[in-house]
Amino acid sequence: MLPSTSKRIPVALWLWYRGGNFRGFQRQSEGPTVQSALEDALASVGVPATVMASGRTDKGVHARMQVVSVRLEPGDSAEALAERLPARLPPGLGLCLVRRPHSFHAQWSASGKAYRYRLRLGGTGDAAWAPYAFDVRGEPLLQAPGGTAVTPERLEALLGAAVGTRDFIAFHEKSSPRKPRTLESATLHELGGGLYEARLSGDGFARYQVRYLVGSALKVAAGLLPEEAWKAALEAGEAMEGFKAPAHGLVLWEVRYPPEVDPFTAGERLHPPGLPLEPPFIG
Repeated sequence: MLPSTSKRIPVALWLWYRGGNFRGFQRQSEGPTVQSALEDALASVGVPATVMASGRTDKGVHARMQVVSVRLEPGDSAEALAERLPARLPPGLGLCLVRRPHSFHAQWSASGKAYRYRLRLGGTGDAAWAPYAFDVRGEPLLQAPGGTAVTPERLEALLGAAVGTRDFIAFHEKSSPRKPRTLESATLHELGGGLYEARLSGDGFARYQVRYLVGSALKVAAGLLPEEAWKAALEAGEAMEGFKAPAHGLVLWEVRYPPEVDPFTAGERLHPPGLPLEPPFIG
């Protein structure tokens, strides 16, 4: 008989992955997914478990920091798992850290998340960034007669207007619960060569929320959606003909936890061991 789950050891895993290698995080009949790959790898090192993530990411979305809860059998350890697991993970999926917190749940203990969306507004392009950045200039839905070139100043102003606590129902799938959410910050940063990075941080995000916010702001900045419609969607939740930015530009950058339960140190968060120092994990 297996030991009861109350006697098993909870651990927190910090994972990174490239979303193009998977059909999203959650296990499904048509794989591969991050969850199925991780659970298969865990089983191969003697840890049969169903993992609990901080949240799902959709097909094509990358993660610099995805946090997963796992319970180990008595006698196993976080240190031993950190040694055995990396060699069993498939390409595009890696492990930064395994920590044993005192009281922790990857999803319910989280206090906020940060996302980064990479987009190209100019320049000649960098082949290393091509799979991880949305080239706005090549998107037909953002190029139309009467439209204008998107400027970083205009885009940042529109994103900044979304900051605050509000009902973001106009910017997410109806399958996600409708409730007030707080967007703490939304800024745009130049990475050089025409490449930019939208950084959004908040207490929680509904499905597709970041992609609809960034995409719809781009549509307004391009002169293809009235700013009045953008404001009405933000202030009153009115429906609009928005634009969902492609998944390949989005990175789940960080998952935050209250200090008393955070499994990871400030230093580890700044310089995660084992994280590839290449796109899309730099910026």
